[in-house]
Amino acid sequence: MKRLTVIVKGWPRLSETFVAQELVGLEALGLELDLWSLRHPTDTRRHALHLQLKARVRYLPEYLWQEPGRVARGIGAAFRLPGWRAAFAAFLRDWRRDPTPNRGRRFGQACVLAAEMDPATAHLYAHFIHTPGSVARYAAILRGLGWSASAHAKDIWTTPAWEKAEKLADMAWCTTCTAAGADHLNALVPGKTHLVYHGLDLSRWPAPPETRAPRDGTDAQDPVQIVSVGRLVAKKGYDDLIAALGRLDKNTAWRLVHIGGGPLKASLQAQAAAAGIADRIDWRGAQDQSHVRAALAAGDLFVLASRVAADGDRDGLPNVLMEAASQGLALVATDVAAIPEFVAEACGVLVPPGDPASLATALQSLIGDPTARARLGTAAQSRVQRDFPFARGREALYQLLHPCLSPPTPR
Repeated sequence: MKRLTVIVKGWPRLSETFVAQELVGLEALGLELDLWSLRHPTDTRRHALHLQLKARVRYLPEYLWQEPGRVARGIGAAFRLPGWRAAFAAFLRDWRRDPTPNRGRRFGQACVLAAEMDPATAHLYAHFIHTPGSVARYAAILRGLGWSASAHAKDIWTTPAWEKAEKLADMAWCTTCTAAGADHLNALVPGKTHLVYHGLDLSRWPAPPETRAPRDGTDAQDPVQIVSVGRLVAKKGYDDLIAALGRLDKNTAWRLVHIGGGPLKASLQAQAAAAGIADRIDWRGAQDQSHVRAALAAGDLFVLASRVAADGDRDGLPNVLMEAASQGLALVATDVAAIPEFVAEACGVLVPPGDPASLATALQSLIGDPTARARLGTAAQSRVQRDFPFARGREALYQLLHPCLSPPTPR
C-alpha cells in the first residue's frame, strides 16, 4: 500500500469535524496519509479528534510572497517534471477565464506540493472541489498521478459550472455528502460522483441523558434550553433565528446557547439587543467538541435556521444535526439544501428558510411541549443510529481509495 496525499483548505478547523473524523477513520483501516493544508489554523482551540491523526501535517505557502524562496524552488522543480507542459496549459486555460491572484496562488502552491510531496505518493485526494481541488489537480498533472476529491457545500454551489465539469472529467472519482450535491455534479459529468454520507462516529459520543427535565417555558427560573451550533455567517440564518426568538411570547421562559465563531457576531448581538432578548442569549464562541457535547446534553431543543446566501453558498448536511440527534434532542431546522435528507417529519420540524414567523411558531410549540420534544428526540437518535452510521461511509470511501493506492496486478 502506497501513501495517500490529502489536501485540505485549513487544518485543524473546529467547524470541519467531518474531515477529521474521516481521516482518523481511514488511518484506522490502515491507510498511510500525508496531510497538506493551504492555510494555517486560525482557531485557538482544537478537538481531541485532531490530536488522534497520525499523518504528517505540512503547510503550503498561504500566500506566495510569504515564502518566495520556497516557491521559486518549487516552480523550478516542477518545470523539470514530465507533466509541466500539460499542467501549465491547464492553468493557463483556467487563468483566461478566472484571471485572479487566487488562481495564480493555487498553481504556485501546486508546484511546491509536487516538488515536496513524498515520492511514495500514489494518489492525491482533496477535501473540497474548489481551491484544494485546483491544487490537487495541477499537482497531479505535474506528477503524472491520479487524483480525486470530496465535495461538500460552498465549494459545489459557488464554483463555476465550467470549472466543476473540467475537474470532474479529470479526476478518478468524486464523493459528496448529500443527494442534492450528487445530483448536481452528476448532471455536469454523469457517473463520476458518488453519494457518501459522512455519518456520525457514535463511539466518540456519549449516550444521551436518560431523562430531561420537563421544562415547558412557564418557569422563569428554569427556562427551556435552546441550543444552536454553527458559524456566524449568512448561510446559517442566525438573523432569522434572532428575529424568530423576538417573536416568541414575552412570558415564555427560554434561553439560547450558541456555539460558534464568525464575522457576524457583532451585528447579531446588536440585533438581539434591539429585539430586547440580549439577556436570554449565551454567545459562547468557537469551542471544542467537549463543550459542544456538554451543551447538547444540557439542552432541551436544537435549532438551525440555514438558508441560501446571496452568493449561492448553502449548507450541505450539517453534521451538528446528527450530533444533536445523538443526544436525543428534538430538531427544528429549515427545509433547505440537504437538511431534509436527515430531518424527517418523525424526528424534527422543518420550516421554510428565511421565514422567522414560521420558525417562531415551531419553536413556541415545542418549547411548551416537553412530551413532543421527547418523542422527536428519541426518533432523531434512532435515525442517526440506523441510517447514518460512520462505518458505512468510511467503508464506501475506502473501497474507492484502495484501488488507487494498490500497485497494479501483474499480468
